[in-house]
Amino acid sequence: MQIRYVKNEHIDREQWDECIRTAVNGRMYAYTWYLDIMSDHWDALVEGDYETVFPLTYRTKMGITYLHQPFFTQQLGIFSRSKITPELVNNFLKAIPAKFRFAEINLNMLNKPDTTRWKVTENDNYELDLIEPFDAVYDRFSTNIKRNVSRAEQNNIKVSDTVNPADIVQLFRENRGSSILNLKDKDYQRFLQLVYLSIHKKIGFCFGAFTPFNTLCAGMIILISHNKATFLFSATNQQARDSGAMSMLISQFIYSVAGNNLTLDFEGSNDPSLARFYRSFGAAKTSYPSLSFNHLPFPLKQLFPLYKKRRIN
Repeated sequence: MQIRYVKNEHIDREQWDECIRTAVNGRMYAYTWYLDIMSDHWDALVEGDYETVFPLTYRTKMGITYLHQPFFTQQLGIFSRSKITPELVNNFLKAIPAKFRFAEINLNMLNKPDTTRWKVTENDNYELDLIEPFDAVYDRFSTNIKRNVSRAEQNNIKVSDTVNPADIVQLFRENRGSSILNLKDKDYQRFLQLVYLSIHKKIGFCFGAFTPFNTLCAGMIILISHNKATFLFSATNQQARDSGAMSMLISQFIYSVAGNNLTLDFEGSNDPSLARFYRSFGAAKTSYPSLSFNHLPFPLKQLFPLYKKRRIN
């Protein structure tokens, strides 16, 4: 079937979302409402009657239109209702319009591009199967995680599922976020818009850990879609790190959903310390590819991009 380039205003949004809902590799990141909020602009490649789709998220800088990965959008790429073959992936990549002369994007874990043709790097991710009862999952927690949960209990840390997402974001900005300079006010505003809409759609959930003085010390935001609970965002301060609050927060969430056909997707990470933390819950390593190309003329080829994103997870 022919792959066609479709401008955003001509996309059949109902058919698109139905494709993402029923795709063999569907992800919440690819729904139209998610892309509308998190991407500056996006068009698409579409095959058939929306049997297979590929969102093209882009920006324009210095007169150059380029593909980029929006913040808080880990995996995009090609989504299909039928089997995804390497040939299908490469046909879609070859169909990217020539006007996109530079790209740094993430595909999804079922996309396997030809590494002899494309510049591809693999990113680490960690996922925890929650289909077993909590006791079975807990048995695979590391000794350190179990110790952290006990320490949080001893420090009278309390967990709540009625937390304002803006408070979690503010906690992040006051701590780790203070060193991530390329996350601007508009990025946080977009993210909060996304979270509030997710809550409205009943797929977004916010959890917080509080000190005995009722101070928020750790928080996490989880979106549930396609049988995945995605650990989309988290925040901690020094009190949380000293008390083991985040370990308790994640453990309590696992307790509340274990025994269901659900996978906890930690959304990362290439960072060794974060990877070690996620593994400590018994999570298994998976991977997804990043793809890049640069067809710009000299000297723009050396100048672009102007900055590198720092990973959030």
